[in-house]
Amino acid sequence: MAKPAETRTAGRKPVAKATRSAAETEKIRGALAARRDELNAEYDQTLSEITELQRDRLTDSAGDDQADTGTKTFEREQEISLANSIKERITQVERALERLDEGGYGWCERCGNPIPVERLAAFPSATLCVSCKQLAERR
Repeated sequence: MAKPAETRTAGRKPVAKATRSAAETEKIRGALAARRDELNAEYDQTLSEITELQRDRLTDSAGDDQADTGTKTFEREQEISLANSIKERITQVERALERLDEGGYGWCERCGNPIPVERLAAFPSATLCVSCKQLAERR
């Protein structure tokens, strides 16, 4: 029985990676850095709002019944989940910047084929081509 790594690459020819110009690389780097900065600002704003809401909840919790307490807990968990989601997107953009520096940006991490420009335009931190992403989502 073949190992998973062998079945992924079996029968595939390695694709020669085209080099992009320094101007193209800098344009991509600028767009990714701008997106990272945007997400960092959103993350900071979200944390600020969570802190403010927590402060309000602590001062306004006298006389709460179980339903009120449950509602506040649910809302707090949703806010924290949102902040974690933003942090994950920041990590993805930072990883894309690392891949750009290493020369692997725009190439599928699984099969080595180029990621379509349209996919990168819609999702700049994509690490998988459309086919490999569809396979990953089915699992």
